[in-house]
Amino acid sequence: MGAAMRRIHVGNALSAFGLGFTVPYLYVYVAQVRGLGAMTAGLVLAVFAVAALIVLPFAGRAIVRRGPRPVLLAALVTAAIGALSLGLASNSTAVLVSAAALGAGQAVMQPALATMIVDCSTADSRSRAFAMQFFLQNLGLGVGGLIGGLLVDSTRVDSFTLLFSIEAAVFLLLAVVMTTVRMPHSPRIEGAPSQSAKGSWKQLLGNRAMVQLCVLGFVLFFACYGQFESGLSAYGVEAAGISTSALGTALAANTLMIVVAQFAVLRFVERRRRSRVIAGVGLIWAVAWVMAGYAGLGHGSQEMATAAFVSTYALFGLGEAMLSPTVAPLVADLAPTGMAGQYNSAFALVKQLALAVGPAVGGPLGASLHAPYIVTFLLFSLGISVLALRLGRRLTAVQDQPWVARGTRVVARGGAPAQPVATEA
Repeated sequence: MGAAMRRIHVGNALSAFGLGFTVPYLYVYVAQVRGLGAMTAGLVLAVFAVAALIVLPFAGRAIVRRGPRPVLLAALVTAAIGALSLGLASNSTAVLVSAAALGAGQAVMQPALATMIVDCSTADSRSRAFAMQFFLQNLGLGVGGLIGGLLVDSTRVDSFTLLFSIEAAVFLLLAVVMTTVRMPHSPRIEGAPSQSAKGSWKQLLGNRAMVQLCVLGFVLFFACYGQFESGLSAYGVEAAGISTSALGTALAANTLMIVVAQFAVLRFVERRRRSRVIAGVGLIWAVAWVMAGYAGLGHGSQEMATAAFVSTYALFGLGEAMLSPTVAPLVADLAPTGMAGQYNSAFALVKQLALAVGPAVGGPLGASLHAPYIVTFLLFSLGISVLALRLGRRLTAVQDQPWVARGTRVVARGGAPAQPVATEA
């Protein structure tokens, strides 16, 4: 990695650290520490999602026009102001406005950082760069949550004020680090559509491969990430009798699997077709849902149910490790010249939609309709495999098998017609 990429990865780790530092404690802070009630606390969590959905369509255009670094700096300052004001807010209006600023800033960070990775990487190094990003994000979230938990005291408002002040300082430190990044000129990419500089949503929607990838991405995030802390945890408690400590163990198993397996998995997926890797993830997650079904519906011992439930989260982590060097680089390779920011923001928007809808659907279903919940998401996982294989027919050889272009900075991008894909060795 060059100096620019190292600083970008520091940015990924710090942004994830800031997110993990405070988000797990927002509900307790608003509802109990500030005494604003459960309804206001729920609205704060909803405001995070709504703010992201509002700003992301504009973030893509801004990244295309201004470049990713100025947009990232604006997002970091906005998030820092939101975090600091949230720590000082004492009424519902101030809390909601502060949460909106924090949520909007954090939402824009990810596509901006992803676009910087694209601009500082080649087709040869992009998968490794995004794998490193995912690894550091999970590490940052875990460390942030751990340290944040050690600092907070639900009986002291000032402990939460300190927490949010540190988060604001982290974002400002990251802004300083990002000002030192020397962004290279984006590589010249041949065969891009002549109208790519327009940056229009109409052009993006005209790229059928990107539209298919967005549909696939929605199903991925809806069926996995959207269930982690809502439907699947509710199902585990209600159907499988999982204790809160076992639920924590399952979440830790997910993170541990990602940290341990990420780079071993990277070596496996680097020379596999991206569409087939994603299809494989669908099958792995289908097995995970079968394990969850056994945990809640298998009528085995409590120890076996707990082991099966923890295995479910670990299998999800294995699939996530396979997706990180696959999906984000594919989004970049589908983008025409200069449009990576818009495409990254569009995919982030799809992710936010899935994360908003997933808990709303999965939570009640997992808590009360146990068998239909498992069957529904088992079918969604199999649907991932079908959608991935269909997407593979629309990708060019280089988009589906990036090692074909290894050794060159020329990448087949945009809405070019699909080419025959070479037989995998």
